[in-house]
Amino acid sequence: MRESRDGSRLVAAALAAALMPLNSTMIAVALPEIGAEFDTDPAVVTQALVTSYLVAAIVLQSPAGKVADRVGHARTVAIGQVLVAAGAVLGYVAPSLALLTVARILMAAGGAVLVPATVALLRRTLPHELRGRGFGAFGAVMALAAALGPLAGGALVDAFGWPSVFVANLPVLAVSVGLGALAGRVATSEVRGARPRFDWVGSLLLAAALTSLVMGLRPDGGHTVALLAAGAALLVPFVLWERRAGDPVVAFYVFRSVTFSAGTVLVAVQNLVMYALLFEVPLIAKELLDLGARATGQLLVSLMLAMVIVSPVGGRLVDRVGARAVALAGSVVALVGIVALARVDLTAVGQVAVPLALLGAGLGLATPAAQSASTTAAPADDAGMAAGIGSTMRYLGGLTGVAVMSLLLDVTGTRAAVVSDHRTLMTVFAGALVIGLVCATLLPGRIAVGKPQAEDVQSGI
Repeated sequence: MRESRDGSRLVAAALAAALMPLNSTMIAVALPEIGAEFDTDPAVVTQALVTSYLVAAIVLQSPAGKVADRVGHARTVAIGQVLVAAGAVLGYVAPSLALLTVARILMAAGGAVLVPATVALLRRTLPHELRGRGFGAFGAVMALAAALGPLAGGALVDAFGWPSVFVANLPVLAVSVGLGALAGRVATSEVRGARPRFDWVGSLLLAAALTSLVMGLRPDGGHTVALLAAGAALLVPFVLWERRAGDPVVAFYVFRSVTFSAGTVLVAVQNLVMYALLFEVPLIAKELLDLGARATGQLLVSLMLAMVIVSPVGGRLVDRVGARAVALAGSVVALVGIVALARVDLTAVGQVAVPLALLGAGLGLATPAAQSASTTAAPADDAGMAAGIGSTMRYLGGLTGVAVMSLLLDVTGTRAAVVSDHRTLMTVFAGALVIGLVCATLLPGRIAVGKPQAEDVQSGI
């Protein structure tokens, strides 16, 4: 009975958390209609609805993870559901772009709350022998949501207009809330006792630093060097404050764990490569392969579909043979995919589709292994904080990849110049995946069933 309730609670949380990647990609197809509705330049609409969502999503991950540790992870899922629902309703009725921007920020805040809380629930609820399977399934759900975003958004906008991309969240949330209700009330033992005051100063310093870094990494932004320098400078007082805070929003002791650090970096560098390719492939598909939007989307499906299919398999393998072996295999497969992409002359769709599928399969293997190992390495009482750190690093990795792609790739030159830029970019990405491969070697092997890890012993679970 308890296993059934726990399963319902995890499915409910994962379903709600999937709205974050869904909303991040679904809005893209609605931007032209929104701009026309409010008679606003598309660039301004993008800044208001896409950049604001991205900044809020990244900035709030770590504080939200800390909140989850303080008030309870299942309770925090409910908070995230309310925030997303409020943003969806406001977005549907918003009479101005300003209120629409507020709606998007509310939805991003809800997603930032939901993702680390869900990861923490997986870590705390699932036994070691099922944890890889759980993270594999969660990774597949998140990848599928991101892939379905543009398709679902296009169908909704064509049939019902742009407000439908907001209200479409409500049925999903209704199912999520219903499943959570079936799980019953949360045990009070989930919440820790009295703690020092919430680390507002650390949260604000982190928000300021990350906002500067995110804005500086944007490929179409201005004042890049100044923003990146400001972000780096703000990290200094943040670190100094956190080292003396009673209950820091980011406890740096978690980075003393080689497993946590290696798993977090592995996921970050893989997302660096994946998100950059999601932007690069449409550019080269249009300029060199003469593909339209639909054909380009079908090309990217090879990457996302491979991730969706392989991720649950990778999770099950983690439970059988351990995180290290699966992460190594996934890192090698992903590296083979990137090397194959670097060798093609970009004259046929098949040259790109197969390497993208290899990359997706590699990510599907390695990601659940890295995430399961890194979250397990953090004490259970700080699972939300650790998940928030991991989510923040994942997003920053993706942003860095897009920034590197924008710096190195110029599609306005000759075919030979574009191919040369592409190969240079793939060489950089191969180097990033080599770093991930090294991180994979530092992950733990198979844990015997019933044998708790040292971190769990220390945290008293």
